Order: sequence, then C-alpha cells, then structure tokens
Amino acid sequence: MQLRGIRSYVLRQGRLTDAQARALEDYWPGYGIDYHPGQIDLTRIYQRSAPKILDIGTGMGGSLIELAQQHPENDYLAIEVHRPGVGNLIKTAEGLGLSNIKVICHDVVEVLQYQLADHCLDAAYIFFPDPWPKKRHHKRRLVNPSFLALLKPKLKLNALLFLATDWQDLAEHMLTVCDQDPDLINISGTGKFTPRPAWRPVTKFEKRGKKLDHGVWDLCYSLK
Repeated sequence: MQLRGIRSYVLRQGRLTDAQARALEDYWPGYGIDYHPGQIDLTRIYQRSAPKILDIGTGMGGSLIELAQQHPENDYLAIEVHRPGVGNLIKTAEGLGLSNIKVICHDVVEVLQYQLADHCLDAAYIFFPDPWPKKRHHKRRLVNPSFLALLKPKLKLNALLFLATDWQDLAEHMLTVCDQDPDLINISGTGKFTPRPAWRPVTKFEKRGKKLDHGVWDLCYSLK
C-alpha cells in the first residue's frame, strides 16, 4: 500500500552538538538500525524474546529513556527523523548502559511499509505528534485512516495503541479517526478519552503545553 505523498513532518534539523555528533558516529552500530526496504527481525536484533514497543516521533528521547529504565522487560524501537534527537537519545542510552533501545532515523511511513514485519509489535506510542494547527495543514497530520492502515498489520492481536496531545482540535481529530476504524476498540468507550496513564512520562512538549495552559488528552485503543 502506498500512502499519499504528503509528509507529516518538516525537517528542521538544527545544529548537531559535538556530543550528539560523536554519539551518532561512535554508538550508532549499537543502537541504530539503518533503513532499507527489506524486513528486519526484531527478535534477532534485540537478541531476546520480549515485548516490542514502537515509539513514533521520539524527539530528544527523554521520555523513552525513562520508560526503558523503568521497564527493562520491554524492548523499545524509536522512530525519529531529526538527527539531533537521535544523537541525544543514543548518547543518553549509552551513558546509562541501556540495551533495550534501538532507533531508526527515517520516515515512519516507509519503515512501516517496507521494514517492519507484520504482527511484530505489542504496542505503539504516538505521543504529542506535530498538531499542524492551521486548517490548510490538517492534511499533514500523522494520524489518519491511511496511516492506521499501515500501522495495524504490524500490531499483534490485542496490541495497544496509545496517543496523547495537548491540542484539543488534534485530540478530537484522533478520537474521531480511531473510533471510526473498525479494527480498533476504544478502551474507555466510543467517544471518550482515557485517563492519563500513570506510567507515561511527562514529555517536553507536554510541559510546554501546560505552560501555555493547554489541556492534555490521552487515548488508548486495542487491536481486534
């Protein structure tokens, strides 16, 4: 399946710090998975059988690091297109000696289309994606029926999809799109948001949103 050619992100790379650049050069072999249009075996890559969780749009990696520390029983696959964030993630993971994080620095749409095998994920996180608040940009929003059609086959039966945002309009958009998907069950009931999961770390974007007096909306779905 080919998703429409509108990307959900714009590359604003910024400058790599020296530490981030060194991390990408020195630690990429241990943490990075190069993108290529061929399926990968996550069990072989992580060298164990454990729950596999996809984190889409990891940013600078702070919340994922916290999750990986708190839940060493899980393996986390980060997808992030911005190299400074990837460099920061693997620098921090190396400093903490974490072995349950890998990262792909590439467009998640192509990763889902070509690189991840079906039924390989126990959960997926989409926390604070770009809200694209202007109406003319809504077509760029990541969560849409075409994207869900790519993501769902990669999830195992009864796998969980967690979403969160501090933009009410985006929250309502994601609620509508996911509630209308026949393969997803809203854990809190159709038309309802879910209480904030106690395990979900507070992200940088969430902190910024609270400073702007934004609310925060969480969603949780199970795959039928």
